Amino acid sequence: MNTPTLTESDRAILNALRRNARMSITELAQDTGLSRSTARSRLDALVANGHIRRFTIETDVDVEGEVRAITLVALQGKMSRQVIRTLTRIPGVSTVFATNGAWDLVVDIRTDSLVSFDRILREIREIPGVVNSESCLLLAHVVG
Repeated sequence: MNTPTLTESDRAILNALRRNARMSITELAQDTGLSRSTARSRLDALVANGHIRRFTIETDVDVEGEVRAITLVALQGKMSRQVIRTLTRIPGVSTVFATNGAWDLVVDIRTDSLVSFDRILREIREIPGVVNSESCLLLAHVVG
């Protein structure tokens, strides 16, 4: 996708929404120092050009009953696009990051039980192009 370069206003909007994705347009305008109409039009443009793909929530890892893990994934050859497409369709896969080093991808998994986590992990390992994985369960949020 060929997306336009971000402006200072766009960056301010993105930073504000990272802190609170539920803020109103009025709050967004006040937070960024933009007029309400400018904040609305810049937000609409960020969504339209793909800089903002979705609005979501983030919960604390300590939420009772939630299982959260980070899974590191090594890929075979040039399979990353196909693997990423498959990963994003798996319920429980929250976010996929490309990285460098020994692991090709970092997968954030959020689910409601260890049984569901095991199912997700099995699905990941069975994706053509995945050659290795290592998972770390997140136990407690200790900072921030």
